Amino acid sequence: MNDWEQALSDTVDLVPPSGIRKFFDVAASMDDVITLGIGEPDFVTPWHIRESCVYGLEKGYTSYSTNKGMLPLRQEIANLYKKNYAIDYNPAEEIIVTVGVSEAVDLALRAILNPGDEVLIPEPCYVSYKACVILAGGKPVPVPTKIENEFRVTAADLEKFVTPATKALLIGYPNNPTGTILTEEELNGLAKFAEKYNLIVLSDEIYGDLTYGGLEHICFSTLPGMKDRTILFNGFSKAYAMTGWRLGYAMANPVFIEAMNKIHQYTMLCAPVTAQVAGIEALRNGEKNMHKMINEYDQRRHLIYEGFCRMGLKTFEPKGAFYIFPSIKETGMTSEEFVENLLEREHVAVIPGNAFGECGEGFIRCSYATSVDKIAGALNRIENFLKNI
Repeated sequence: MNDWEQALSDTVDLVPPSGIRKFFDVAASMDDVITLGIGEPDFVTPWHIRESCVYGLEKGYTSYSTNKGMLPLRQEIANLYKKNYAIDYNPAEEIIVTVGVSEAVDLALRAILNPGDEVLIPEPCYVSYKACVILAGGKPVPVPTKIENEFRVTAADLEKFVTPATKALLIGYPNNPTGTILTEEELNGLAKFAEKYNLIVLSDEIYGDLTYGGLEHICFSTLPGMKDRTILFNGFSKAYAMTGWRLGYAMANPVFIEAMNKIHQYTMLCAPVTAQVAGIEALRNGEKNMHKMINEYDQRRHLIYEGFCRMGLKTFEPKGAFYIFPSIKETGMTSEEFVENLLEREHVAVIPGNAFGECGEGFIRCSYATSVDKIAGALNRIENFLKNI
């Protein structure tokens, strides 16, 4: 009998299964589970966006688009960044539409990395960053951050890990899983670091619209000297509640975009045209509904933060995205032990912090992209769990 495991790629063997999905396979088989895990809005895509898709189907918009995406969609993306950040991107040459932001990250890394090239990745971070670097033949270099600094990364942190093999810096702010954002001064420090070592910066800004307390997102490519060396990612999943549509985009200089498009045309060909039609409508008329959702997230943010503070779990107030990252170190459990026991005893599903990097050990990630009632119920169950251990 063949041992088919021996036939697998060595590279694939290096990539662990997603630490997010592991516990939700178990949770899905249980009754009465409150989930604070998956980073997905609980809102349905607004009707005007869905209706545009229905209308597009009735009109017969069912064929391929150009590889880079429908030009009207790329024009709307360029208009958005001109309006919000006063930065110009040429829709014909500097924007590519992808199947979610995840594909955009994968394309960018495969386009720029040679075997052995190193990519600095501040942690905790989104679970796919390291995996995508490995699959592209590169070497992920985790840069740990600390709760004492609200998990903010600094140029001084990065200096400890840069080598002659370092080619890129991959960042995601507002951050998943911590909710951390960076100030303009802090971002400028990263920009000067990138310039000093001639690094490409990959900036995942999918949560850029989700900031709170009067704080505004700063687009990395708008920083002095950064547009040409930055590959910027964004999409529709979070701010427009369009996760299942799988629609994202990347913006960069034409050399990077052409290289990404070369890979994209052999793998995905193009993003679904029905999703692209919906994306046009979202950008043209979706701002009002988006702000309603953001206001709701803000209320939930206060509720969950105050709840964990009341329990005595060390945490900080998240300023962006829709996650909170409390410490559970005082329980004496590892992150996975805490999550497993909480799920078994109280039927609450959260994510172990070590799924987002080694420095996430001793923490859990909770998403507040769910209803106030469910958040309140989950907090009560977690508090009861803590009292009984």
